[in-house]
Amino acid sequence: MSGHRPTALVAHLGGLRFFDDQDLAVLDGVVEVLDPEPVGSWADPRASSLLAAAEVVIGHWGCPPIDAAVLDRAPRLGLLAYAAGTVKDVVTDAVFDRGIRVTSGAPANAEPVAEFTLAAILWANKGVPWRRFDDRPDRTLPLVAPEPGRIGNRDKEIGIVGASLVGRRVLALLRSFPGLRPLLYDPFVTSDEAAALGAEKVELLDICARSDVLSIHAPDLPSTRGMIGRAELAALRTGATVINTARGALLDHDALADEVSAGRLYAILDTTDPEPLPPDHVLRRSPAVFATPHLAGSEGTELRRLAEHVAEEVRRWAAGGPAAFEVRRDELHRLA
Repeated sequence: MSGHRPTALVAHLGGLRFFDDQDLAVLDGVVEVLDPEPVGSWADPRASSLLAAAEVVIGHWGCPPIDAAVLDRAPRLGLLAYAAGTVKDVVTDAVFDRGIRVTSGAPANAEPVAEFTLAAILWANKGVPWRRFDDRPDRTLPLVAPEPGRIGNRDKEIGIVGASLVGRRVLALLRSFPGLRPLLYDPFVTSDEAAALGAEKVELLDICARSDVLSIHAPDLPSTRGMIGRAELAALRTGATVINTARGALLDHDALADEVSAGRLYAILDTTDPEPLPPDHVLRRSPAVFATPHLAGSEGTELRRLAEHVAEEVRRWAAGGPAAFEVRRDELHRLA
């Protein structure tokens, strides 16, 4: 297939353009985009003809699931190049059964999440979110001021929960801050592997007890939901900050609300459970909580990185080479 410029169908949430003209120009260098307007549903009148012609599906957020019935309409399909993170809601066994390569843009999307997390860590250590001027009437709960002697980005221990793509990238970024000592909890990582990542491997309750900032980066799996619960939050020192840029279900929000209401902990939450939180939720009203609407991932100019990643995956596939980040059937259950 070397030198071949395959045909591609773009599929993601309808009514939105995740790829602008510059992104499409990047893609156009390696594929023939059959229609720049995305397919948001396989019931779209255009879908049948596009599927029949497509050798590649370029997916993005909201890409409809690809099952056997869809594949029956796509006899030429050989690659699903997903321009975002998790493919769990898109890929079915039928895709793997038919030998279609699946790739994910998770490494590219990890970069802005890691950058956001680093900024959150540095701000938390300075107490920036809690020391702001804020007289909004919905901020009804008292704010316990940070302990003056604990302010700053020196002599702090930073707990990273999960050596995921994001977790590893955060650890890499922390290397530029010698005053911050990274700790890592991940049951699948050895002490030597943690050391190679620049962190000390510790158990979950120990990482909570030692961390000035605890940042969650584990995947959302049945075994990880609620993993940061009452016992873990209680183990955190008074004045510690919890950061969640992973999935809201990993964190017990009721337990966090109790700790925040007691003036013990701070939180920076980019993901919540439910999402968004109800308007009257204590974690929305507390001045000890800095909440953002799931914006740490790629957006705006950062989407170009995803387009470039997809273009590289298509280039590799068309040339008969290995994928940069292939998703295999046996790995799907443990990915974010």
